[in-house]
Amino acid sequence: MDQPCPARNVCGTFDRLDAEWAALCADASVQAAVADWLTADHLADDVADAAGAWVRTLGPAQLLAALRPRDGELSDALTDAVLRALLRRAAGQGRPAVLAARIIVQAMVPAAVRMARRLVRQGRVFDDTSQAVVVALYEVARAGRIHTRPGRPAANLTLDTLRRVLPDLARERERLGDDLAAVEECPGPDGDPGARAHTQWVQSAAAAAQLAPAPDAGREEWSQARLELLELVLEAMESGTLSPSEARAIAWHHTATPVPDVRAARLAGTTPGAWQRHRSRAVHRLKSAVRTAA
Repeated sequence: MDQPCPARNVCGTFDRLDAEWAALCADASVQAAVADWLTADHLADDVADAAGAWVRTLGPAQLLAALRPRDGELSDALTDAVLRALLRRAAGQGRPAVLAARIIVQAMVPAAVRMARRLVRQGRVFDDTSQAVVVALYEVARAGRIHTRPGRPAANLTLDTLRRVLPDLARERERLGDDLAAVEECPGPDGDPGARAHTQWVQSAAAAAQLAPAPDAGREEWSQARLELLELVLEAMESGTLSPSEARAIAWHHTATPVPDVRAARLAGTTPGAWQRHRSRAVHRLKSAVRTAA
């Protein structure tokens, strides 16, 4: 971790990350530390299988191979378990925490590249934006936050990074005199990264929490208003303001095609009248929490 980064004008942010990563992989002490972590967290055998390596040879390179299989996407249960283990270590102190956060950053490089590309607009240099994204990602990793609400760690890391980097970019634009609103109205060819990451996280988290009983509903099911409501309900679940059943009572009712109370009550194992009262109390608690927060 003490390896100096190449000079800024020699290569870009992600090139420097790759160069630093190669040095880390060649460091025997780093390899030993990573192998010890995986053994202690009971992940060594699974990572070795995913990376096609021997347990005795595990290190940062093999860990990354397991985290980014084939297409480079973070997707499976092993990835979730490893990322959570790394986040717990990254929240600590000293060199082990720094190393864990650095591994998280490298694992998330494909997502960081996509985010930086979509954030680049007129008057902005790609490497400056890339650097801001990587710094935000590292800070999010070091925070070590593991969301208690449903959702994949990689999606949460992406969304938290975006939430951290956008205010910084906005302040920079203000200093430069750029019109942030006009820039935000000009999405890239694949759409705005913030909206995409946000939508994907809300959809996966809502499905995991059983807040979306009709996944095959039409496009209006995921309108902006619907997304905002679901995120509010998910946050209330995370904070303990709403129980899972209270969250479902609200989410099932406030959709493009509401779930009839008779069906909802049958699914919940209660009567329609009791379900309506349950929803009314949940709405009252949510409104009270929102007013308090405001």
